[in-house]
Amino acid sequence: MAMLAGAYLWIVAAHVIFVIFWMAGLFMLPRYLVYHQEALAAGRADEAALWVERETKLRSIILTPAMIAVWVLGLLLATVGQHWGAGWLHAKLVFVLLLSGYHGWAVGYAKRLAKGVMRLDGRTLRMLNEVPALVATAIVVLVFVKPF
Repeated sequence: MAMLAGAYLWIVAAHVIFVIFWMAGLFMLPRYLVYHQEALAAGRADEAALWVERETKLRSIILTPAMIAVWVLGLLLATVGQHWGAGWLHAKLVFVLLLSGYHGWAVGYAKRLAKGVMRLDGRTLRMLNEVPALVATAIVVLVFVKPF
């Protein structure tokens, strides 16, 4: 890992870039789910099929690859930067686990919608769309302020 110490800032940059991609996907997918569900509820099957295609592309091209890169680069940063003993990192990891769980939930809900199963109303989906912003805010504060 000492070899990577000189590349630390490059690893940070790559991590931040993939965080941006992941967050963009986490903001987009729930909004897609709202539109998809509205098309299903209105009986617009052709439109709903287009949303399935869009959601699949978003997941496979941006969302899941970005999440994997965030995890790999983040764990590498924690190791190279010797941050494992820092309390802020442990708290950050809890929030990143929450975002990962949210990611999994959104992907699962998209797959259920693709089968025509609607379990939430539009208002609930719209409220759930705010979860990534709240969690990302906490993560940014932990990383830059390092309150503990």
